[in-house]
Amino acid sequence: MKKFIDKLKNIWSIDELRKRITYTILLVLVYRVGCYVALPGINPSKLSDTNGPGGILGILNMFAGGAFSRASIFALGVMPYISASIFMQLAGIVIPQVAKMQKEDSGRRKITTYTRYLTVIVTAFQASAYVAYLRSPQYLPALAPDFSPFMFWLCTIVVLTAGTLFVMWMGEKITDRGIGNGTSLIIMVGILARFPHSVVQEFSAKNIGGGGGLLIFLIEIAIFIAVIIGLILLTQGVRKIPLNYARRIIGSTNAAKEVSGSRDFIPLKVNSAGVMPIIFAQAMMFIPTIFTGFATNEKAAGFVHALSDNRSLWYNLIYAIMVIAFTYFYTALIFNPTEMADNLKRNNSFIPGVKPGEPTADYIATIMDRITLPGAVFLAIAGILPGIATLLGVTSGFASFFGGTSMLIGVGVILDTLQQVESYLLMNHYDGLMKTGRVTGRSATPATGSRSVSA
Repeated sequence: MKKFIDKLKNIWSIDELRKRITYTILLVLVYRVGCYVALPGINPSKLSDTNGPGGILGILNMFAGGAFSRASIFALGVMPYISASIFMQLAGIVIPQVAKMQKEDSGRRKITTYTRYLTVIVTAFQASAYVAYLRSPQYLPALAPDFSPFMFWLCTIVVLTAGTLFVMWMGEKITDRGIGNGTSLIIMVGILARFPHSVVQEFSAKNIGGGGGLLIFLIEIAIFIAVIIGLILLTQGVRKIPLNYARRIIGSTNAAKEVSGSRDFIPLKVNSAGVMPIIFAQAMMFIPTIFTGFATNEKAAGFVHALSDNRSLWYNLIYAIMVIAFTYFYTALIFNPTEMADNLKRNNSFIPGVKPGEPTADYIATIMDRITLPGAVFLAIAGILPGIATLLGVTSGFASFFGGTSMLIGVGVILDTLQQVESYLLMNHYDGLMKTGRVTGRSATPATGSRSVSA
């Protein structure tokens, strides 16, 4: 405990780090307060008994920290900005002009501007759909009767668009002047805000009527900790490919000096795709729910219902297969072994026993395909764990933290933030956060030939 307190004192004694942490906490508090400010024309007192939505809308509500179900001004959160960012990243893969812009400073600034414009368009479309959702039966009692439908539609679109842009601005400011990745940090805070209530709800459910409920709750906590450890291993797991640098001549002709080659390695991540395969798979599994009302045959209706129930065998089987498939697909999009091989060749480095150029690209691609399989399988297991936990009697709120999107984002963002804090400590000649080794996050990926998208 004393060492932990000393670490906190060291962190707080660094002036720049203290200012960054304080700035981050203040903006996060502003975001959390905004999540409870209702839209114009909504009576928040009549939303207290409104349950959160399920399916893909449940994912949006989770990313927005519950603001979606509360009809808040931050109801759409930062998801439109993430969607626009992902679109621009994919455009850089398929459109050569955008790919060229990504390699230049001026081009990256233009892409940032285009992403913001695209965020406005995406938010306006999603806000229109959200207005239709607010007219559903569960929200009708909360709508102001003297507010005309057109004015409600117009005000909601303007306020939600402004709210999303404000959240986007806060995320960028946290990244620039705070600590950690601002967008990912806002998402993580929204997700973890539900955790204390979920734990209390689970504890109360297990202690009703006695019967060893406390022991079962402690076992669940132990399993929960084991799941977190597994997700950390999945996030940090890398395959190190040895790398040698050729001998170099430094200096002029008269005073030339030969420097012997050094050794290094290329860290290929076991899970390069991050949480994106789970998000894609969950979005695809939401499609069958659209046809629930059109299924007239009893067997067809039962099958459609099974595909929308995360406790059913068919749901978990199809969902796991889709996660594995999307992991390979997304890894192929963001990982470019040919570009990596070209960068190695330009830097006079090579993999021992492998010829430069195309053989190096083929070798790296083969290694990546091999390590992606176990990463995809473990990611699929992490994705179906919440459904299995619900099937075993865990409440749905607490079960969502047994893996899935929630904990993958939480673990990755916390590791990234701790890595930045440790960098400040080491730069100011303090001991790191770990006794041995260093904290590594998702940003510890090879800089040659790989692209990443924030969670």
